[in-house]
Amino acid sequence: MKEIKLTDSEKRLMEILWEKKRIFMKDILDAYPEPKPAATTIATLLKRMQNKDLVGYTLYGNSREYYPKVEKGEYFNEEMTSMIDRFFNSSVTQFASFFTSNAKFSQKQLKELRDIIDQQIKE
Repeated sequence: MKEIKLTDSEKRLMEILWEKKRIFMKDILDAYPEPKPAATTIATLLKRMQNKDLVGYTLYGNSREYYPKVEKGEYFNEEMTSMIDRFFNSSVTQFASFFTSNAKFSQKQLKELRDIIDQQIKE
């Protein structure tokens, strides 16, 4: 799997692309909350993300319809793996221990988590 690195600005743009699936520049700008970024800023981000092979487009005359080339789940998986590698020395056990002891989980939530893990072990 290719390494996926996004800046905060790129993540915001990717969230829009993941939500809309296919979208034109005007609609991208409309999807941003106020204050909206400049169209040139979005164009620069899109070009940078195309160079990273994260975004593609289909040309319709002079208009480009943009789409994500990486799935949100794939990106999230890469981010989680990178975080576990950096902060927990690639130890999922250390991550799970930290996660369950520092998060404010109820007994019910911890049992649900255990059930998820048990289900994965059975498969």
